[in-house]
Amino acid sequence: MSVISGRRKEATAVVRLKKGSGVITVNKKSLDDYFGRDVAKMIVRQPLVLTKQDNAYDFDIKVEGGGSFGQAGAIRLAISKALIAETPDLRAELKKAGYLTRDSRVKERKKVGLKKARKSPQFSKR
Repeated sequence: MSVISGRRKEATAVVRLKKGSGVITVNKKSLDDYFGRDVAKMIVRQPLVLTKQDNAYDFDIKVEGGGSFGQAGAIRLAISKALIAETPDLRAELKKAGYLTRDSRVKERKKVGLKKARKSPQFSKR
């Protein structure tokens, strides 16, 4: 059993992997109950579908911070890393698909004198 973490935007996911029948629980809820949108569920399952490990492992996931798609991206990265920890042969396949890259884009901070990170106040000539 391995414990691996993954992050995206403000979201952090911790995945516990063990041999099983393909049950995915997120914050003590089933995957279908936790994520309302099908696209988020698809993002979480992508590494499993790619490596044909759908029914090989059970995942117990704790995720916090960010929005639903940030959390889904964090879970995808953590699942990919956990699969590699179990079977290192999958690394090339997952890397080629881009599931091992940490998407480091985060919200830019607000600057002094501006309304948001880049939006400036309205210019008045007179």
